[in-house]
Parts: sequence; structure tokens; C-alpha cells
Amino acid sequence: MESQRYISFLLVILMGFFCSSQAYKFYVGGSDGWVLKPSENYNHWAERNRFQVGDSLFFKHKKGSDSVLVVTKEDYYNCNTEKPIMAMVDGDSIFKFDRSGPFFFISGNPGSCGNGQKLIVVVLAVRDKSPIAKPPMSSQSPKAQPPKAMTPVSPSPVAKTPTVSPSPAMIPVSPSPKSGTPMSSPPMADTPTPDGDTHSELHAPAPAPSSSPAFTSSIDLVFGVSLVVCVVLGSFVGTF
Repeated sequence: MESQRYISFLLVILMGFFCSSQAYKFYVGGSDGWVLKPSENYNHWAERNRFQVGDSLFFKHKKGSDSVLVVTKEDYYNCNTEKPIMAMVDGDSIFKFDRSGPFFFISGNPGSCGNGQKLIVVVLAVRDKSPIAKPPMSSQSPKAQPPKAMTPVSPSPVAKTPTVSPSPAMIPVSPSPKSGTPMSSPPMADTPTPDGDTHSELHAPAPAPSSSPAFTSSIDLVFGVSLVVCVVLGSFVGTF
């Protein structure tokens, strides 16, 4: 069933292409031909028709008595026959359109252009050829590829400023009470002695000082003088 539809579609496309490629021949002025005073103005006749690239114009005129000149726009409006682009003088002249745009035609006889024997034809743009249809795709559509997972871009780590933790408050340390025990002074260094006996004598306790004989005699003298003074005073007091 699909093959029949495809063949029918191709036939329609080919017929359309054949019809579009077929060129037309237009007889300028109809039955009057290319004459000085046609029954219909040539430009009015051109406005009733559509011209395509590949179409052609047929100019019917008497050979040797008239001609058809293809001229520029400026020469068309000035009816200048001195420098035509193309001259057709063989009687039954055919001109084929090879491009789109305006074309200007005038009579080669002096004075005929000014009396209206001239023509402007505007050729339409090139026909767009219909593209040949592609065969229908199979019912199975191609599997869509799963989208690729995008790798997330991890942001660069921002260096954090280290937070300075507050230092713990300093607890004042009360001074320890002074102990009653006086600190002992460091021992004096022993002076080296030549022998061991001298060392033992230095460390031996010093002997207690003995009573001096002079001191004893002094006490006895004082005691005796005191006794004498007491006796004298006692006798003196007894007298009174």
C-alpha cells in the first residue's frame, strides 16, 4: 500500500515538473502582428500575460520593411534606434527570455516608436522546481541517544581565614605564704686542706669560751669595794 502511494506521488511530481518546464511562445499583437497601429496597445497586451524565463516572443512583420530592436530603458523612452542591444530583421523574429526582469523593444523604422510601436515585457523570477520527495521513513524512529551527563564543575575551595580562639582568662595565682622556716644559706665551700686532720678540726664545734681570770678578779674587786662602802655608810648613818 505504501509503495503504491509512493509511486503515485512520484508521478504527480513528474507531471508537475514537465508542465512547469514547458515554455510558451507568445505572438506579439495577436493576429495583427508587429505593425504601426495595432488594434490593442502592445503594453496593454503584455500586461494581460505572464512571462517566465524560457518563454519566447514571436514578432510577425514584413521582411525588409520593418524590424524589431532590443534596446535599453533609456533608448526605449527616447526612441533611439542608433545603438540597439539586438536587431531582428528577418520578418518572423523570435526572442527567447534568458533571465528575469524587464525587456524593452522598439520598431527599427524611424518615427514608428513615437507612434506607439514599442513594447515592455517584464519576465517573472525563475520558477522554483519542486523537490523530489524522499521515500517515507520506516515506522521505527531512531532511538534518541540519552543526553550525556554533564560533569559538575566543583568550585575551587576558598581559603578560609583561621579563626583565632580567645585565650582563656588568666587566673591570678596567689603567692604561697612564706614558711616560717628560714631558708638555709648554701653551705660554704670547704677550703681544701693539705691533710685530713685539719679538715676534721675545721668541722669540729668550737669549745665554749672559758672564764677569763682577769674578769674574775675584777668582779672580786668590785664586790669588795661595795662591801666597804656599805659598811662606811652604815656607820655614818648610825652616828646620826
